[in-house]
Amino acid sequence: MKFFFRDSPALLLCRAALAFSWIYQGAVPKIACRSTGEIDLLGHVIPVYQWACIAVTWMGVAEILFGLYLLVAPKSWAFWLNVLTLISLLVYVAIFEPELFTLPFNPLTLNISLIALSLIAVKELGNKKNAYDAASL
Repeated sequence: MKFFFRDSPALLLCRAALAFSWIYQGAVPKIACRSTGEIDLLGHVIPVYQWACIAVTWMGVAEILFGLYLLVAPKSWAFWLNVLTLISLLVYVAIFEPELFTLPFNPLTLNISLIALSLIAVKELGNKKNAYDAASL
């Protein structure tokens, strides 16, 4: 718990929003409701339907774990990994399902927002490190 008191309000908000997004996206459309859209997207690389269903479930578990890690990640690499992952997902959707970009609350608007939160978290972690380094002098 002491860990969170050292974070700025901006970093706490970024952590909470990013964690919520990953946990929700892993739990609801991939595990609880098993969205056909998720399975169809994965079907471009895993053509066997049953295998795609299993992979979607495991992806959901991984997303939940990643979201939980973002809550406590002490270093900025996790947020950079988030940026890289979100850009990769955007490219994947652009190649295989570009029509998704025309929908309301589409992958482009969601991912750009999450990338921005990740970059703010990186900046805030840098500020935290600089403040810690200055205090130790």
